[in-house]
Amino acid sequence: MKLALLICSSAMLLASCSKKDSGMPDTGSTTTALTISDVSYSDDAKQKMDIYLPAGRTTENTKTLVVIHGGGWTEGDKSDMAFGVDSFKKRFTDYAVININYRLEYNNTNLFPAQENDVKAAIEFYLGKSAEYKVSNDLVVLGASAGAHLALLHSYKNDPGKHVKAVVDFFGPTDLKALWSSGFVQQSILIAVTGKTYDQDTSIYYQSSPINFVTAQTPPTIVLQGGADPLVAPSQSTSLIARLDETGVRMPMRSARAAIFFVPTEMPTAEKTELSE
Repeated sequence: MKLALLICSSAMLLASCSKKDSGMPDTGSTTTALTISDVSYSDDAKQKMDIYLPAGRTTENTKTLVVIHGGGWTEGDKSDMAFGVDSFKKRFTDYAVININYRLEYNNTNLFPAQENDVKAAIEFYLGKSAEYKVSNDLVVLGASAGAHLALLHSYKNDPGKHVKAVVDFFGPTDLKALWSSGFVQQSILIAVTGKTYDQDTSIYYQSSPINFVTAQTPPTIVLQGGADPLVAPSQSTSLIARLDETGVRMPMRSARAAIFFVPTEMPTAEKTELSE
């Protein structure tokens, strides 16, 4: 529930990101709400997504929230994010939502960049059907943990059409070189998903690090990080914030360059403390 509230709070900050948003519902549209489960965007059994289309949607005004689950790139499922999706749909009835599955590393198969490529393929598949689904090409991309890493990587690296208008990062790894230096557990995970140590293949670590692809054109970014995260150190988030600030990437609200919210272990409400302006 707490994560669901944070998702909704984050989305509220991003609601003004689209230049096409008129701020008024399209009363001329008669489309009804539609849910399409397990839509295949490629051939593997894991390459599926759930699509939630709102009533009254139009190709001019209906933005889409892309949701990407976590699990260390080796486990997890789109069902893990279902509670957040349900909360978001109730509060933001004019958004479409897609909840993506992607191939997971298993027994030295589906190594990086398989997961990155799957997110790219899923989004391209969805946008290719925007006229059929009656949605615009404007996206907000949100992920948690490994899913946040993939959300950032797609938004910063694999979006030449600039369809991503904002990205929400829930404690995602941003710099795999630095993550490699964090300790044995992190190294074990990275060896599993890349098939190599950092010294054996510095290129895959560089190419899989969102921080290396920040530019002045990077979409507005919200970062949420647990201050006592045992796996993804807060420095992964603060380093990203510093890079965003250096390049002048701005938040859509209050002209903040970027924002980082440290989430305490116990949080009775959706309130957060903003540490960076």
